[in-house]
Amino acid sequence: MPWKAKAPSNWEIIPEGNQVHVDVTDSGKGIPPSQHRTVFQPGFTTKKRGWGPGLSLSKRIIEQYHGGKIFVKRSARGKGPRSGSR
Repeated sequence: MPWKAKAPSNWEIIPEGNQVHVDVTDSGKGIPPSQHRTVFQPGFTTKKRGWGPGLSLSKRIIEQYHGGKIFVKRSARGKGPRSGSR
């Protein structure tokens, strides 16, 4: 059975010189501005069940192994988040 995301996402890949910017937008419930930095901490989750390793693992891979950055570009409660990496 193929894997299917619970929240559909849109990926935009933008080459820029020797870098690549990747913008990801999904249809999740959104992230309030007060949590834009904390979503990358190990264990962060908005769900009642689960641990939330996904974004902290992504941050570690992007920043430590590829020398890039990952951040929340914009999001608000009720609007799907848009994240960026380069």
